[in-house]
Amino acid sequence: MLSMPLIVTLATAGIVVDRWFGEPRFAHPLVGFGKWAMHLEKRYNKGRHLRLKGMLAWALAVLPPVFITWWFVVALPFYAACMLHVLLLWFALGARSLHDHIAPIAQALAQRDLPQARLLTARIVSRETANADEGALSRAAVESALENGNDAVFGALFWFTIASGPGALFFRLANTLDAMWGYRTPRYLRFGWAAARIDDALNWIPARLTAASYALLGDTCTALRCWREQAPRWDSPNAGPVMASGAGSLNVLIGGPAVYHGSLEHRPTLGFGHPANASHVTTALMLVERTLILWFAMLIVFALLSVPFIH
Repeated sequence: MLSMPLIVTLATAGIVVDRWFGEPRFAHPLVGFGKWAMHLEKRYNKGRHLRLKGMLAWALAVLPPVFITWWFVVALPFYAACMLHVLLLWFALGARSLHDHIAPIAQALAQRDLPQARLLTARIVSRETANADEGALSRAAVESALENGNDAVFGALFWFTIASGPGALFFRLANTLDAMWGYRTPRYLRFGWAAARIDDALNWIPARLTAASYALLGDTCTALRCWREQAPRWDSPNAGPVMASGAGSLNVLIGGPAVYHGSLEHRPTLGFGHPANASHVTTALMLVERTLILWFAMLIVFALLSVPFIH
């Protein structure tokens, strides 16, 4: 088990690598993982016992790469193992990618370039954006920034702190399968049940730590009220607290109706204050950035407290 000072050092290196390089431009490992997951889904998502088959497919997708990386970090020399931990965190983190995908949406909305904003938003959300107006696009971008702040940044950091590189990889792969299979549609309702429930379990603590961080770094009273009153109405037990707290912290309204897979869904409204616009997309990204700084500062504090005091 790695010491807390070493965890902080490796986490710092992973955050720096992510900030400099972002996600790998070529041969991203998630591309191969996604193809393997699609093959498993095509093979097992048919016939009877779909929940059981979904659990088997999840295990075949996630457990082998996690066990292999765990074996490598145990077997490799110390410095090589440290490098692997950093690479695994880089793979799991998406802070730079989150900014690179969402900041251009804010820019396109500010320039009133709706076709470009629709195109960019469609790349990061599963809802339909072909006829979305400025408000709908702004809400989608703010929701994506707040929710993926947890999924792509803070959840990975939490599990890296708990279980180092293999833990971060485990979280990222499980979260990816939830994004692929965790839909309540006829195709995935039963087969994707395990992927959705496992992701809920892995995200339960990180999501609430993220929601608390969002509240602390903005309008705290409003954020906590929105978290308490609005989050239980959201269908996701983790996205609800994160987005409600974030929206309350920013004094912005998100949620509401959206079209998914050709059907209009009447989602609850989250937050308080002004309807979302381009400026709120930017402030949501800034909130994620400030939260990352807060988490990094807290990791340093924990590392210092874990060092034995010498008289």
